[in-house]
Amino acid sequence: MSEGPGWRALLPRSVRTFPPDLTAVVAIVVLTCAAALVPGVRETPLRVVVGLPFVLLVPGYAFVAALFPEAGSGPGNGDVDQRDGSDGDASDSDAGGMTPTGDAGIDGIERVALSFGTSIAIVPLVGLVLNFTPWGIRLVPILVAVGGVTVVAAYVGARRRQALPPEDRFRVPYRRWLDGARAELLEPDTRADLALNVLLVVSVLLAVGSVGYAVAVPKQGEAFTELYLLTENETGELVADGYPTDFVAGSPQSLVVGVGNHEHETVRYSVVVEIQEVSVANNSTTVLASNELRRFSPTLDDNETWHRRHELAPETAGERLRLTYLLYRGDPPDDPSVDTAYREVHLWVNVTAASGDARLSGASPDARVPPGRTADV
Repeated sequence: MSEGPGWRALLPRSVRTFPPDLTAVVAIVVLTCAAALVPGVRETPLRVVVGLPFVLLVPGYAFVAALFPEAGSGPGNGDVDQRDGSDGDASDSDAGGMTPTGDAGIDGIERVALSFGTSIAIVPLVGLVLNFTPWGIRLVPILVAVGGVTVVAAYVGARRRQALPPEDRFRVPYRRWLDGARAELLEPDTRADLALNVLLVVSVLLAVGSVGYAVAVPKQGEAFTELYLLTENETGELVADGYPTDFVAGSPQSLVVGVGNHEHETVRYSVVVEIQEVSVANNSTTVLASNELRRFSPTLDDNETWHRRHELAPETAGERLRLTYLLYRGDPPDDPSVDTAYREVHLWVNVTAASGDARLSGASPDARVPPGRTADV
């Protein structure tokens, strides 16, 4: 077989003889990793364009190539004898090109169908395995694991093809497909065929344009911000459990406050922590007195999460006090309250006086808990 253009002779033999379809598989893996990790590129639609085949097609295609290196005899193979100077026998061309010595191969249509199905099986399985590793299901481990499985399967498939006689190897009939498409589109037999060809091209362009617009201008989901409290367990893991409810005045206890930005823009937040003495009657909560304990001012990019471990040591003694976290976009008002907060979360706590008796000072105005904006942890 001809070595093709002169520049190919400069490449190592293992690269020159690597099957073109499996070369494309490896190229998609490399492009996907670059599009997902390179700054400036990962924010572009290219990440989605190369990511979809990376997840839905190429892992299964490489795996199927490793399982079935032989050329199939079905009509989907459509290959012709690509040895220079030979068009093959007519019956062989109609049946899929080179006739394999066995029936172990599959044709092109079966290969594509199995590629999609196998990809849908491989990728979740890789994610399941990663879930039980220290790396977890994150972007870089997923790229490395799925890409590694794909490249290894492509290499095995290439080696298995090269071990077969040339006439038995699976080949993608690129030239025949291109020649057939050119003849069908540019040399129609009738005007009806020409009209159908034009309609087909317009339909394809509209479909590609619609998908491209959907990728380039994705519809934004609901904008919201998360506010929550966590604690650390014995192993240092953050959990939504084991909250402190009994304090001794002046003795600090640890909590972790978290904020998640899903507002589709960068936001500067303010978090105000207060201990409040409240009265609850007739489904109405009235703040009798409050003292501010802490204040934080994180700035978060879209889809960024912020955690802050901190200690609280209320000086006020009392039963069923409300430890309240008030979240604001921007600066808080001079007199923060649940009414003015963007988000609110609280704990009911008891504070025992260490010595003497303390009362809250600096009472804030009455505040009702707005429905849908409060979380009783």
